[in-house]
Amino acid sequence: MATSAFESATSLSRNSSDTRLPAVRRITLSDLRACLRLGWEDFAAVPSHAIMLCVIYPVLGLMLARIVLGYSVLPLLFPLAAGFALLGPFAAIGLYELSRRRENGEQPTAWQATAVLRSPSFGAMLGLGTMLLALFVVWIAVAQAIYVSTFGYEPAADMPDFMTRVLTTSAGWTLIVLGCGIGFLFALAALCISAVSFPMMLDRHAGIADAMLTSMRVVAKNPGAMAAWGLIVAGLLVAGTIPFFLGLAVVVPLLGHATWHLYRRAVEPNPSPQADVIPPPREPRSAADFPAALFPWQRRRH
Repeated sequence: MATSAFESATSLSRNSSDTRLPAVRRITLSDLRACLRLGWEDFAAVPSHAIMLCVIYPVLGLMLARIVLGYSVLPLLFPLAAGFALLGPFAAIGLYELSRRRENGEQPTAWQATAVLRSPSFGAMLGLGTMLLALFVVWIAVAQAIYVSTFGYEPAADMPDFMTRVLTTSAGWTLIVLGCGIGFLFALAALCISAVSFPMMLDRHAGIADAMLTSMRVVAKNPGAMAAWGLIVAGLLVAGTIPFFLGLAVVVPLLGHATWHLYRRAVEPNPSPQADVIPPPREPRSAADFPAALFPWQRRRH
């Protein structure tokens, strides 16, 4: 009797979870090409907005390169660059908003991209973004440990010296094999939990668990296509780091817009789409209200 009750409760929980999660579709390589094409169209339609939102990427890349070169931790330059693939899904949330508005027939503006900050699911987005940041930090620590285990604590003198040690020694090839193999596992984990998670949070105001489960279901149902998508993302990000990370100003918005369209093709449409969050009108204020304006709840009480 107890076993039967447990099975009934488990079945009920599973059924309720299945009704909460959207159905996922099977996608092909032609869908990926279409997503990239639509992503480019979004970028071409609002290039100034996308570049403004993503200009921090080449700037951050240059800062990272300067820190690496300045503090003699040159071996971490490639892991830092590869880490963009882990953090990119969260950083592109403004781009998803632009694509969503264009899909609805609007002409998005840069300010409307910040509407994602007022989304009811922004806290969930921030939580998943924190998880990706933690994954990035762990990856950097692992990459440093791999380098130390193969070359010791002696730093490379300069870029030519580092490349010579990596490409012409057995320890260097061990570093390449281990780094790429373990880095692949980190990238796979990030892809599974965030392939369509952030667009789903934006579109359906979903929680972290539902978004991650849906993303993993998309990857499980389309292993070949999602593996190809991961290779496309990695290849474009590597290309975007040349020269000096400046290409990321184009690659990142392209991938951000394309990810929104990937979500649209991989996940069934929301039967009851959420309404846009409209901020309440601000009350007019005067200079005489300055002290009281710091305590708005006091004004409501009176």
